[in-house]
Amino acid sequence: MRRFNLSIMDSYILREFIIPFTFCVAMFSCVGVAIATISDLSHRIIESNLPLFSALQVFILKFPEYVGYALPFSVLLTSLLTYSRLSKDSELIALQSSGISLYRIIAPTIVASLVITLVTFAFNELIIPPSNYRATSILAGDSGIVNKYTVQQDIFYPQYEEVITPDGKVKRELKSLFYAQEFDGREMQNITVIETNNHQLEKITVSESGNWNNNEDEWDFSNGVIYDIKMNLSQISSNFFQHKKIPLPKTPLELASKSRSPYEMNIRESFEYIEILEQVGNQKSILMYRVRTAQKISFPFICIIFAMIGSAIGAKFNQNNKGTSFGLTVLIVFGYYLTSFFIGSLGLIDVLSPTMAAWLPNFICFGVGVYLLTKS
Repeated sequence: MRRFNLSIMDSYILREFIIPFTFCVAMFSCVGVAIATISDLSHRIIESNLPLFSALQVFILKFPEYVGYALPFSVLLTSLLTYSRLSKDSELIALQSSGISLYRIIAPTIVASLVITLVTFAFNELIIPPSNYRATSILAGDSGIVNKYTVQQDIFYPQYEEVITPDGKVKRELKSLFYAQEFDGREMQNITVIETNNHQLEKITVSESGNWNNNEDEWDFSNGVIYDIKMNLSQISSNFFQHKKIPLPKTPLELASKSRSPYEMNIRESFEYIEILEQVGNQKSILMYRVRTAQKISFPFICIIFAMIGSAIGAKFNQNNKGTSFGLTVLIVFGYYLTSFFIGSLGLIDVLSPTMAAWLPNFICFGVGVYLLTKS
């Protein structure tokens, strides 16, 4: 089997790229986490009596999120710096005069950005979601501030059944409606279940609390009453209970217990939660989670595109001025985020499909990168 060896040019360019890239990742990560979290944590320490140890934990746990953001931005700045220095020192001219095309010269950076794309994807999947969720849990537990994703309130679950109409069509009809005032992570509180039959109200169950029984696949309700309704409300009987097993789906528990911010879920968890939301029929939430999940898939690939853009600009920009390079990086990143925000918003209001809303900013930036390379 033939052994693969890097050329001298490839090794040289990669060495010029990797060292400043590592520094840029550290710099962007530290600046990002400092700006985004220190002020908020200071406020929580003073106003909500958040313990210092918990604040330190949150600070550390939020760090991976900003490393994930820093990776593509660092690719852009480093590729710009690397090729602008090569251009300034006439090394690009020397390589091209030897018959080496610009596309071949930037190939090592593109390959490196592909590896960084895979690292970013793995980082966003395996490290960032659990870190963010753990940070949210600490803040909710120690500062006493309720987060809409940690303590669920007003849980609704309508259960439908398919019925065949006289003309042979299939339609969905409401079978039962489950409502709980709160889910604290262990049990549902203040539950009301309304059951219907043939468009008529049949039963209402009210309970102080309820837990899901995994062994029997039923709900265990405590301290409640069941109202049996007959003859269009003309006959109502009540049955009080201390403990009662209720044969209802597990979906309300899954809906409440798996609810997290999209940034606290990996892609698999997001798809599982979308399936639960589809049972409920919450179209607005379904659309939001679909867009955010598609953006999670598309975001890491911006590393490759930023490598193209940075290399192309650097090859034409023969001034090795780090301040100017940083300014260009900020401008490009701002433009990318502005475009991504606007197009993502079109996805959230269902003007664009979730896939298109997530990938269109990448396609636009890719087109810019190809244009700049051809001009270089």
